[in-house]
Amino acid sequence: MKTPLYALSAADLLSNYRQRELSPVEVMQSVLDRIEHWEPGIRAMYVVHAEQALAAARSAEARWLAGTPNGPLDGVPVTLKENIATRGTPVPLGSAATVLAPAPADAPAAARLLEAGAIVVGKTTMPDFGFLGAAPSSFHPLTRNPWKLDRNTGGSSSGAGAAAAAGYGPLHLGTDIGGSVRIPASFCGVFGLKPSHGRVPVHPPAAARVIGPLTRTVADAALAMQAISRPDARDYMSLPPQDIAWQQLERDIRGLRIGLWLDPSGDWQVDAEVRAAVLAAAHLFEQGGAVVEPVRDWTTMDMRIGMAHFFTMRCRVDLAGMPPERASLAAGYIRKAAEFAGTLTPEQTFQAFTRMQQLREATVAATQPYDFVISPVSPVLPFAADAINSGGDLPLKDSHFTAVFNHSEQPAASIPCGMSRDGLPIGLQISGRRFDDLGVLQLAHWFERASEPQRQWPEPH
Repeated sequence: MKTPLYALSAADLLSNYRQRELSPVEVMQSVLDRIEHWEPGIRAMYVVHAEQALAAARSAEARWLAGTPNGPLDGVPVTLKENIATRGTPVPLGSAATVLAPAPADAPAAARLLEAGAIVVGKTTMPDFGFLGAAPSSFHPLTRNPWKLDRNTGGSSSGAGAAAAAGYGPLHLGTDIGGSVRIPASFCGVFGLKPSHGRVPVHPPAAARVIGPLTRTVADAALAMQAISRPDARDYMSLPPQDIAWQQLERDIRGLRIGLWLDPSGDWQVDAEVRAAVLAAAHLFEQGGAVVEPVRDWTTMDMRIGMAHFFTMRCRVDLAGMPPERASLAAGYIRKAAEFAGTLTPEQTFQAFTRMQQLREATVAATQPYDFVISPVSPVLPFAADAINSGGDLPLKDSHFTAVFNHSEQPAASIPCGMSRDGLPIGLQISGRRFDDLGVLQLAHWFERASEPQRQWPEPH
């Protein structure tokens, strides 16, 4: 069966453009048609720039026909999470409390993609201020999982995960401060990379905040990284520019030492189907010649509570800067977090920051003996679409395996490693040593090729 144009990888599109076998215009029309068919069900898009995207595709077509492409991604459709600013488009940050005003400039990652010739199809959804590993937002309609519409996409790059799974073109960018690229990638059955902190320039920069790609293939994520990792002076926390061979994904894994982090230190367990899929992935690495060893959970509840307190204080500061009538429009989970933060003393707030530093130190120390560490992305399967977490008395459980690598600044990815009995995706997290973004991509590429082929992608109902 011939692959539809909207489902072609970025690598395949570029090859076809180069050989003049496909036009960026017909590809863009296919993507826009796909969005039209899927959006009533999944609501992944905040805004679709249909006319501008088609006009840009016509320009790209002319350049390819003349043999003068504008850059390494000329004519490739992309979507951006709505908090990655594009000039002229308001940035609501997922919240009805935000005053809408056109963004004055493109964010660094958006600028780099445009310079590379990529075409921004539109912007994808997110929950209020990116605070959740789930989809509900006070501004956007509820985004739903293409695999099962009554299931959550994860968050906060909710729309990006859904768009990648639904086939809204090959490249999608999200942001991640505690798992916000990897959790949607896991729940939606796509690949997602959280790069090392500072690898991709961000504006405004902040501790733990990164931008990364969500794609259907590891090779497409590498293509995106080649563009978005280029420097931008606005990010004063970014890493020095580095000439990384992003396309060199082949790697022999024999002899690699891989840690398997599977059992949390608390009084809860990873869901049985998630656990089985991760153990099967570990066995596959062993069959490939890697040495896989169990890793004990190095985190403590004090560290995690410190992280939670720090980010609830961020909610309080965000709302305090607004007129009360606007702050009241924020989602209930934001207002509840801000109210709780008001009970913390200055000493407790500083202690929260200190505990996050302890989490960072412990994560680097525990993972340093290994070339890579594998784990679940989420300890649970995708939960109800309108829920803000997986429920119960353990709200920190959902980001248990992901948030640590934001604070340690290490690269980490989510790659599909199985499906539940009910047809819900399960993601495997692969984390590497700090700055070894290429190594994480290489190990993910090996796993992608060694695994069973992805089942047929979901279709609109």
